[in-house]
Amino acid sequence: MPMKKRAILTAAAVATGALLLSGCGSTGLFNRDRPDEFAVQRQAPLVVPPDFSLSPPNQGEPRPSDDTLQSQTLDALFGGPQARSEIEKTTLGLAGTSSPAIRSVVGDENTHTVAKGQVTRQILAAPQGDGRDAQTVIGG
Repeated sequence: MPMKKRAILTAAAVATGALLLSGCGSTGLFNRDRPDEFAVQRQAPLVVPPDFSLSPPNQGEPRPSDDTLQSQTLDALFGGPQARSEIEKTTLGLAGTSSPAIRSVVGDENTHTVAKGQVTRQILAAPQGDGRDAQTVIGG
């Protein structure tokens, strides 16, 4: 290799190295603001309060704070109990009360049903496929 080419390649390599190293100087790798993990302190230990006047819970009794907390939460979310509107009262009055034996009455042969036709029976009785018949293509 001629001397002139070698000098040009050396100068280009030095210039490239200097250019690459100049980008590292402004990153602030060691000068940035960050928390010192060795300076982090532990939280203070838990301390038992000196007041021991609380009575132990009685078995089977509800906790005294549960009802108030639950009602406060419901009041905050939904605004407390609201009076029913006239439409709601009328609708509930027309609907009547539900039968306690509704689950045994539904399957009874005296229950009136509406015939939906042969097409509905075919749809319900159709075997499950892989979906190829239900595919669509948009365009061409």
